[in-house]
Formats: sequence, C-alpha cells, structure tokens
Amino acid sequence: MDKQPSCADEYDPSSLDADLALQRILDRIRPLEGHVRLFLRESLGRVLDQDVLSPINVPAYTNSAMDGYAIRSQDLQGNDGTSLKVVGKAFAGHPFEGAIGSGECIRIMTGAPVPSGADSVVMQEHAQVNGDFINVSDVLRAGENVRHAGEDLSMGQPALLSGTLLRPADIGLLASLGIAEVRVKRKVRVAFFSTGDELKSIGEPLDKGQIYDSNRYTLFGMLYRLGVEMIDMGIIPDNKAEIRSAYEIASKNADAVITSGGVSVGEADFVKMLLEEMGDVHFWKIAMKPGKPLTFGQLQGSYFFGLPGNPVSAMVTFYQFVKPGLLKLMGIPPSPPLTIKVRSSENLKKRPGRKDYQRGILFQTAQGEWQVKSTGNQGSHILNSMSLANCFIVLPLESGGIKAGEWVDIQPFEGLV
Repeated sequence: MDKQPSCADEYDPSSLDADLALQRILDRIRPLEGHVRLFLRESLGRVLDQDVLSPINVPAYTNSAMDGYAIRSQDLQGNDGTSLKVVGKAFAGHPFEGAIGSGECIRIMTGAPVPSGADSVVMQEHAQVNGDFINVSDVLRAGENVRHAGEDLSMGQPALLSGTLLRPADIGLLASLGIAEVRVKRKVRVAFFSTGDELKSIGEPLDKGQIYDSNRYTLFGMLYRLGVEMIDMGIIPDNKAEIRSAYEIASKNADAVITSGGVSVGEADFVKMLLEEMGDVHFWKIAMKPGKPLTFGQLQGSYFFGLPGNPVSAMVTFYQFVKPGLLKLMGIPPSPPLTIKVRSSENLKKRPGRKDYQRGILFQTAQGEWQVKSTGNQGSHILNSMSLANCFIVLPLESGGIKAGEWVDIQPFEGLV
C-alpha cells in the first residue's frame, strides 16, 4: 500500500514534480465545445470562439495625426523657407473637397482626411501664418505626421484570434470595426464542495472541535474571477455514501469538479478512494509545499481536482494547477505565470525536496529597489498569510534556505489572483 501523503513530509520519492504535474493536467484537458452569440458589451470577459477578420481598413482613410497643415513634401525648400497658400480647411468628419496643387496647403485638424495631392502634415507650431499664406522652414519626409489607411488593420487581416479572453481594449477594437455581435465559448460549469465533519457554514454555532468552512468562500472568489458558472454544493460530511452521491450529481452537471479536504491521511478520507472507484486518478501527490496531497483525475465526464483541506494549501494548488487547467478548458491557450527575480530582504527557511510557494510581500526600498520579504509564519493553515501577501516566493525543489540579499523568483498576485 502506498504511503499516504502528508504536508509534513519534506521528501517523498513517489511525489510528482510540480512542473510535470501541471504539464500532465494541461495535456489531459481538452477545451470545451459549444458557443453562444453575444452583443459586444455582454462579451467582456468571455472567450472568443472564432477568429475575427477585419471587415474594413483601420484607419478607414489616410488622416492627420495632429493639428497643422496638409502639404506636398516636395514643395518644401528647407532653411530658405517655403511660402504656401492656404486654400481650405479639413476637420474630422468634414473633409476638404478637392485636391491641392503645387504651392498650396490646407488647414487640417487631427483625424481629418488628408486631401488628394498632399502627403504630409506640418505641425501648426512649425508654421508661421501670414494672412492666407504660411511659411515653413522645415523639410518633411513624405508621410510624416500622417496615419495611413489600414495602418492599424487592413481589410481581411485577423483582428482577434479564437481563444482570446476579451478585455476592454478588445471590445473597443471590435467596436471600431463596426462589429456588434461576437461568437464566444460557452461558460465552463464548475461544481465545488468541502468535505469534513468538522466544518460548519457561517451563521451556524460551533461545537467543540468544529471550524467554519473558509475554503468554499475562497474557491467562490477565485472561480468568480475566472468568470465560470458555479455550482456550490456546500459541505459534504465524511460519509462514503454522501460523497458518492455528491460525485454523481456534480459529474452530471459540471465540466469540472473541485473538492477541498479528504485527500490526505486518515480513515475517513474518501475523496481519492471514491474517485478510483467511479473514475480515474491521474496523480495524487506533488513534490510541493504547501499542497502536497493534490488529486487530479476524471470523474465520468468531468475533470476532477481534489484540493487539500488546509486553506493556504487549497489556494496555492488552485492558482498553480486548477486555474491553468480551467483556462485551457475555457479555450484559452496556456501561458506561464509572470515570474520575476528580486532580492530577498531576509533569510528564508527551506529544505530541499519540494518546490516551495512561500507567501511574500513585494516592496520598494527607499533606494528604489524592489525586494521581497516573508509574510511570517508559513503554516498551511494560516490563511492570513495569503491575505497579507501580494506575491508567491517560488523556491525550487532542490534549493535549501535563502540568505538575505540572494535573488529569488516571485509571482506577483496582480493579474494572478
């Protein structure tokens, strides 16, 4: 019988490398099929299900990049100065009708179409006005201070690709193309519940040996930020029949199932046992801290993530494994999290044997250097360490303790959580 995983173990040769575990998750998961059409404003935060080709040129016409005078660059004579006759005006939405000839120019505003015959725009600050004439001492290249038709996007060019998570800039881009509706992937449905006889919902009195269930609230927050459709199944007791029933309901109604608790050591931990009976266990031990007892598998038609019960372990494993898996399920191409190197301002404790995700505070010194420090006690039960932190300090499996001043990798929470 395999040794049961425990967060207290510093090294377990049967544990899976954390990077390999993530790769196995991504290799197993296939993006969902199915889509809906939404009006543009409703599509924010959704994932495109098709490439969007530009139906027009952007800009639609060659226009001025600033206020000034549209001229023919070949008319300018340099330091001796050039006198040009102003023969008209052009404003955004009110173009100059006609063409300019040799020795002529027009007054033009930002965004206005550049008239036929002109190829450049002189900044108004560089032109001396004298009645119906201007004097220009500059020499301009053809195309200077001009935005050319199709410079941003040309007709038929891909504007956004399938798998794009639509952000404000993206829906603005689509609006600039005159696109009112887009085809997006359907929302991923995620069922989640906590297991444990010791758990109580907030609002209920605590008996001796009981605690409030925080994991469902952190899971709710993390899933909400991903924009998935959530099915909160509450607290399931440490009862094999009730957990089996919860599995059956969850797998029928969700694309992914997430549990917390019941995957570590103990006679009443049925999560992995039942997954082996009802589905498949792909792995269940990872060489990481916190969060060693993470189970990944398939439960009938759903992907399954069994998170540890300790609240910090549940959050760390969610961000490092569940979130990338759900993003792929949503149809978003995988990408590594932003990782940067900074100096540690203090000594950090660690033993070789597991990849460590310590909670840190990234800060700027009085000299302007970015450094990181620990939030303090790194126990997997201390949820306050996640509340105080603004980054993970990621220490490799083989590394030992870190001394103050040494470089470490960090993952900033901004954009992650």
